Amino acid sequence: MKIAIIIPCYNEAVTIAKVIRDFRASIPEADIHVFDNLSADGTGDIARAAGAIVHLVPVQGKGAVVRQMFRDIECDIGVMVDGDDTYPADKVRLLIQPVIEGRAEMVVGTRLQKHEDASFRPLHVFGNQLVLRSINTLFGATLSDVLSGYRAFSTRFMSTTPVLSKGFEIETEITLHALEHHMPIVEVPVPYGVRPDGSESKLHTFRDGYRVLKAILWLYKDYRPLFFFGMLSTGLLFVALLMGGVIVEEFLDKGSVAPARAMFAAALGLVGVVAFSTGMVLDTVNRRARELNILIADQLISRSRR
Repeated sequence: MKIAIIIPCYNEAVTIAKVIRDFRASIPEADIHVFDNLSADGTGDIARAAGAIVHLVPVQGKGAVVRQMFRDIECDIGVMVDGDDTYPADKVRLLIQPVIEGRAEMVVGTRLQKHEDASFRPLHVFGNQLVLRSINTLFGATLSDVLSGYRAFSTRFMSTTPVLSKGFEIETEITLHALEHHMPIVEVPVPYGVRPDGSESKLHTFRDGYRVLKAILWLYKDYRPLFFFGMLSTGLLFVALLMGGVIVEEFLDKGSVAPARAMFAAALGLVGVVAFSTGMVLDTVNRRARELNILIADQLISRSRR
């Protein structure tokens, strides 16, 4: 079984050599790939000197890195891990075991149960919990960590998952793709460490937090259009009915109504009906697209096993 350790990196010169050494010691049969995302501190050279296979990613952003990782790496199991030395290499076999046994298409090393006080910056635990609760509520999931950068993937998952995100919302996108396409997810708690001195996080609390929440809303619209547009339609029709009641009462009382108010109520009702119809059409299209995705994924895996 071919296993690949895949490390997306941007300016991780302080830690990358240690991460490579730790994973080589923990799983010596695996190939180690470093995807250097235009680092300016010599990360790629250090990784190459440490024995890793280095790939240059010319488009900035973690989403672009993961897109190239999924496209370029051929393996039976891929393990993605950040290059900041916060994830334990000695837990890698726990991550890949559910994939080997066929119990999971993606395994997530969850951090929120085992971490040091200094592992997260202020507000990051709150942000992680907000994202987690949003996804569990909207998609009916029971996950315990959505934003972890330590994951194991099957070849089926890597070859059939489209990546559209640009930045740190990539973990959210691939998690929701797995949920929506009924790909089994297994979570393995792992200790989450602290960045060593001289290593800086690339995550911007408010900017990237906004992008993640926006990605959740937009993906909910894409994956659950009937519910999304149905809620919008319900709200519009409710307001239209309330205004209609006021207009009818005004007409019975005065014998006339304000034309602008009547037109606005009618417009709201019309938009509400159109929104519901849009949701119905998109839900049908989405269902057929999901069926096509599953058929293509199954054929790809069947051909790869021949």
